[in-house]
Amino acid sequence: MVERSEFKGKPLIVLRRDEEDKYPFSFGMSKAKLIIENIDEIKKFVEENTSS
Repeated sequence: MVERSEFKGKPLIVLRRDEEDKYPFSFGMSKAKLIIENIDEIKKFVEENTSS
């Protein structure tokens, strides 16, 4: 579940597992750009640490 919000006038994206998620993951433009720049390493990390 993805929502858009803002904090102090700055855009945020909020990621929730479901509607009752008490601890959503939210970040702004700076972290979003950092994630995009490192998406391949993030995917590799998930693949290496996911048990089948």
